[in-house]
Amino acid sequence: MKKTALILLLTVVTLSGKAQTIQDALRFSESNYEGTARTLAMGNAFTALGGDLGAVSINPAGSAVAGYGQIVITPGLNISTNTAGGTTLAGESSPYCFENKYTNSRTRFSIPSYGVTMNFDLHRNRGLKNITIGFIANTTNRFQGNPMTSGQSNTTSLMGALASGANGFHKDDLASSNAYDNMFWSYVTAYQSGMIADITDYPTNFTGASETFEISDDPDNPDKVFIDKYIAGPLSQRYQRQDNGYKYDYTFNIGFNISDFVYFGANLGITSLNYDSAWRFTEAAVDPMDFKTKFTLTDDQGQVTGEVETYFNNMQYDYHYSASGAGVYGKFGIIVTPFKGLRLGAAIQTPTSTNIRETWGESGSTTYEDSRFSASAESPVGEYEYRLVSPYRANFGVAYTFGTLGLFSVDYEFCDYSTMKFRETGMESGEFDYQNADIKDFMGTSHMIRAGLEIKPVPQFAIRAGYNLTTSPEKTLDEFGNMVYIGKLQKGTLTHKGSFGIGYSTKGSFFIDAACSFTKYRDEYIYPYSIAYDGNADCLVTQYGDYIFTDTGDIDPAGMAPEILNKKMLWNVLLTFGFRF
Repeated sequence: MKKTALILLLTVVTLSGKAQTIQDALRFSESNYEGTARTLAMGNAFTALGGDLGAVSINPAGSAVAGYGQIVITPGLNISTNTAGGTTLAGESSPYCFENKYTNSRTRFSIPSYGVTMNFDLHRNRGLKNITIGFIANTTNRFQGNPMTSGQSNTTSLMGALASGANGFHKDDLASSNAYDNMFWSYVTAYQSGMIADITDYPTNFTGASETFEISDDPDNPDKVFIDKYIAGPLSQRYQRQDNGYKYDYTFNIGFNISDFVYFGANLGITSLNYDSAWRFTEAAVDPMDFKTKFTLTDDQGQVTGEVETYFNNMQYDYHYSASGAGVYGKFGIIVTPFKGLRLGAAIQTPTSTNIRETWGESGSTTYEDSRFSASAESPVGEYEYRLVSPYRANFGVAYTFGTLGLFSVDYEFCDYSTMKFRETGMESGEFDYQNADIKDFMGTSHMIRAGLEIKPVPQFAIRAGYNLTTSPEKTLDEFGNMVYIGKLQKGTLTHKGSFGIGYSTKGSFFIDAACSFTKYRDEYIYPYSIAYDGNADCLVTQYGDYIFTDTGDIDPAGMAPEILNKKMLWNVLLTFGFRF
């Protein structure tokens, strides 16, 4: 039951190849703050603290706490590691999982935070004492990873899955020059690249190059036949994916200091996101002699002139997807200092409306022993635009400063992801009803706890540490059919983040901070097939006029596609240079 829900979350197929899923909505709506080296080192627990440009994205009132202007820049290194391999959700091995685990890493340079604020002293003893205005850019999410795994299987195949999905379409439609205009792109690519082929005399029934089949009559109905398909032999399979991208918040901020007691702030935020993902799936015959294939030869008039036997060697299927967008939101915050040492803070962010433009495409190739039958195909580049409304979020914080010795801070933030919505950009309506219904059913509230500590053994030097814990908003069905948060049914659904750092300030205007953080993301389960597929399913083929319609029989959507468990970790190393004026 758990796997079924996850597949529903991950899989949406459309004719053109575009697929806005609730995982896309979650990916582009989440906020995983980086900020400056100081805020990162203290776990970004700055709702009640302020005073740092990295905190302005968390609480706009933070800019008013500092009684001076600042200019900062924060370069950094991002080191991601992915360990991908196959286990079931119960932690046991399975014939539908990849047995080989690989750990891959990627390193990227970035500038996660930069900005400037200017403080205007109104020279008053009470009331509105200072006004601060500024422009700050902070990274609020990072997309980086490269999971890869491989294994051997004789029970399931991507080509078999594509053949099963193509059943019911006519071979001439899949082979036509305008097939990409009105048919499922993956089936067109598979057919035109030689991964799947129609069965002789049954032009709407297909088999993969990895499969063999037997046809038998139905003794009870002369108009029906049975086609029993199964994987012909062991296949070496490999899955790999590369993700790159980021989400930045560009913030125009204004802050007000009232009697050094209450601090107000407001942000006009512009979100900019870029995301690129490319994945590749390959299958190769362990022994090509297991995969005998017959090709029918025809002349220019389409007349059959003979048959040729050859053997399948390998295939490669590639898919690439890119998304870019810009959105706008407002954020409002307050910090109160009821008595010396204690600070209380709160902030609320409005929903973000983001216009997203995406492009995608796919290609495939298949190699046979007889190279005359090797083929390749490439789709056009698809384009689509839509609007994503990300949910509101709210955060609360409390901090206490121990004079000049240090401080301690704790934040709580929540976000109700069930309120995310896809919207059309044109006059169409109802296009996203299915996805929005899934969001409402399978998404809930995520909770984040942030804690930070700073100790100053001497006034110019600081030692810092922090920790974050974030729960998953995803829901699924339990064994009784009740909708529950996925964290109640399986481990690995929490995101943990630990951090530490140091800082040095001169007696003048210059300061420098360094920080390192380690994030362990929640486990990701990857299903590389667009449909779940049972390689040993019986297919019932029914004659109707000139067409053959196929019932694909005992397909098990609960997990016949290979299951890949990906564990992702991210290291951030930041160095902030700043000046006060």
